[in-house]
Amino acid sequence: MNLMEYQGKELFRRCGIPVPRSHLCKTPGDVAAFIDQNPGKWVIKAQVLMGGRGKAGKIKFATTPAEGKAAAAEIMATPMPPNRQNPTGEPIHCVLVEETLDIAHEAYCAIAIDRTTKRPVVMASRFGGMDVEEVAEKHPESIAKFFVDTAIGYSPFIGRELAFASDLDPGYRKQFPAIVAGLYDLFFRYGAKLVEINPLALTADGKVVASDAKVELDDDALFRHPEFAEWQTALPLDEDETLATASGLGIRNFRRFPGTVGTMANGAGLAMATMDAVKNAGGEIANFLDVGGGANAERVRKCYELVVNHTGAKVFFVNIFGGITRGDEVARGIVQALAETTSRKIPLVIRLTGTNEKEGRKILADAGMTPVETMDEGAQRAVELAAG
Repeated sequence: MNLMEYQGKELFRRCGIPVPRSHLCKTPGDVAAFIDQNPGKWVIKAQVLMGGRGKAGKIKFATTPAEGKAAAAEIMATPMPPNRQNPTGEPIHCVLVEETLDIAHEAYCAIAIDRTTKRPVVMASRFGGMDVEEVAEKHPESIAKFFVDTAIGYSPFIGRELAFASDLDPGYRKQFPAIVAGLYDLFFRYGAKLVEINPLALTADGKVVASDAKVELDDDALFRHPEFAEWQTALPLDEDETLATASGLGIRNFRRFPGTVGTMANGAGLAMATMDAVKNAGGEIANFLDVGGGANAERVRKCYELVVNHTGAKVFFVNIFGGITRGDEVARGIVQALAETTSRKIPLVIRLTGTNEKEGRKILADAGMTPVETMDEGAQRAVELAAG
């Protein structure tokens, strides 16, 4: 679940990270009313999940109610133009009115998961306000990293070390350890996969403030915070993303295509490999579906119904690696799901491998199903059934 800027900054506030004074507005009239009651210099920002708002003209400045109303109307009149993040663009339903900052320096700070070390990695750079990919390409030496041992946790020396290693302006150094502490707190308290501040502003009067917020939460951790359900309704989801969330999946875990071979796998990498296997076997895929780590009966049933009710699939190829999810659990889930569903029935091709794979195959065989042993074998069989 990706958050919009105003949502991310709300989490920043809860974790003690300084953010500018701001107010969310849904209409140009709301913007004018707010500025009328709060005279000053304001910046009006489109609230979307896409980047590149400044280049697209979706960030504007205002000092009077009339200017604010006109700026908001212009921002909201047209969607965000397409870019590499979203080739279809994105409608703008609200704007954030935020106090302007007298910025002296801009930096970058983030926490993400490093899959190689299996640890959170804290990153900092003296180059803020620009794409971090561009920084990595042009100034790779400026990005300092620290891999946190979660058994020990965060200590202020980490922030100080990063500030010096990334050559941040001296004005950052006193406050930077507390900023990173807030990021680390947010990362674990809310189950984030990425927390990013770009830019982290140093103002002319010496304050360090999060001028922007990018937060991506792990969908499997959302149950801990039911209040996020309301936030999720405000996100600009397309039809596939809406179907995915309604089925208990992450917004990126389901995508439809015009083929006839439905697919399901546990893990994005395996799901994409499954799609490739179908393509190599001469078939056309009907969907991408990553069921995640909890392939229990209810989730399997919902995924089955999602595919058969919303795609043109003539066969359903299930490809499960029993690592996080045991093969016997998946098999029971499949058998129970098919017994409970009221949706139309289509042939299933099931490949189970990994933990308890033999037990899983026996459960499927006892239920009258014929599992396969390899992905390529399963893909070939699925393509044949779809063609027949």
